[in-house]
Amino acid sequence: MPELPEVEVTRLGLEPALLGTRITALRLGKPLRWPLNIDPSALVGLHITALQRRGKYLLLQTSSGTLIVHLGMSGSLRWTPAQHSAAPLSPHEHVELQTDRGVLRLRDPRRFGALLWHAGADVQTHPLLRTLGPEPLLTDFDGTALCRALHGRSAAIKPLLLSQHIVAGIGNIYACEALFRAQIDPRTPAAHLRPADCQRLATAVRATLQQAVALGGSSLRDFAHTDGELGYFQMQAQVYGRAGLPCRLCATPIEQIVQGQRSTYFCPKCQKVLKAKARAGNR
Repeated sequence: MPELPEVEVTRLGLEPALLGTRITALRLGKPLRWPLNIDPSALVGLHITALQRRGKYLLLQTSSGTLIVHLGMSGSLRWTPAQHSAAPLSPHEHVELQTDRGVLRLRDPRRFGALLWHAGADVQTHPLLRTLGPEPLLTDFDGTALCRALHGRSAAIKPLLLSQHIVAGIGNIYACEALFRAQIDPRTPAAHLRPADCQRLATAVRATLQQAVALGGSSLRDFAHTDGELGYFQMQAQVYGRAGLPCRLCATPIEQIVQGQRSTYFCPKCQKVLKAKARAGNR
């Protein structure tokens, strides 16, 4: 599914086209995951004043509220400038946002995506956003913040990275890749991570996501940029999707296991299961 890098790439691609545009119409097709929560005609005349991202959510802000976009499992957004004629809606296109500069469409074959309206200024209070963890690309996300979020957690580190409450925006691809970069076995209990381990992992998370954004994200199934181009991060993956292939660092075959109904890929030699931290009385 589209993760933080794919949504950030989408935001960067749409910002020059959408910023300052006036909404002229909103057409909805088949129902998506959640209802819009406003009459589409009430959005006509509003100007898009900012494009932001929170975790995996794209936020189209106006003076009256915010359109929250989630790409679900298979969604992507496609922009057609006004000087080009938009093709007829395909069976998998379920949202068409018309503006005075062009048309934005949400394509989502599996219909797990969503377009929701949040009235008011503070969109961060929306139930979908208010419990998200820190943004990993911001400077205040570091080892200290990660240790604080993991405090008292006994579950394995990889499923916790996917929970969105520890850190926002990380999905399966980038959790596997960040743990490889940090040389931490995905089965390691979170309580075993020391401050130095947390700092190494926080640094790896940021570096992995930054590399993914620079490469246009990952195009594994349906995701494409707003202009139809594909992302290329998956071609640089160290472990994800490489079960049985040699590790690029040590040549040990990459292993695949299932954690929380998701496939996990790792190198059993490069990534170590961290031992429990010594108790104060036993140091």
